[in-house]
Amino acid sequence: MGATAEPAAEQTMAGRLGLKPGQFVQEFGYDDDVDDDLRLAIETLTGNELADEDSQDVVDAALYWWRDEDGDLVDSLVDALTNLAEGGVIWLLTPKAGRDGHVEHSEIEEAAPTAGLHATSTISVCQDWTGTRLATPKAGRR
Repeated sequence: MGATAEPAAEQTMAGRLGLKPGQFVQEFGYDDDVDDDLRLAIETLTGNELADEDSQDVVDAALYWWRDEDGDLVDSLVDALTNLAEGGVIWLLTPKAGRDGHVEHSEIEEAAPTAGLHATSTISVCQDWTGTRLATPKAGRR
C-alpha cells in the first residue's frame, strides 16, 4: 500500500509544492485571505503544524503569502531565508491576476536575485493563489 500512498500525496496541493512527510514549513504573511485548504494540506502531508513567522527553528521550506501592498519584497524574502535549511526553498504565494493584491511576475523576477534567490518555477497552487518557487543558487555555479 505504501507504494500507492506517496504518489497520491504528491497529487495534493501540498505535494505539488514538492513537500514531503516529516518536513518543517514556516509560514509568513498569514491573513484572513489565505487558502486554509492549502495550509491544511501542507500540515497533513508533512505531519507538522506550520511554524509561524516568529519561530526560530530551522525549516525545510518557507511559505510566504505576499500581496502587492505588503511592503518591500526583497526585505521580506531575506527575512524568510533566516531559518531556511541549506537546500530549502521559499514558495512565494501571490494572488492570481485580476484579484486584489496581485503582484506582477516581473516584480518577483527583479526582487529574487537581490535577495540571493532565483525563481525556478511558477504554478497555480490553488483557486486564488499562484506559487513561485524561489531557491538559492546551487553551490559551484558562477
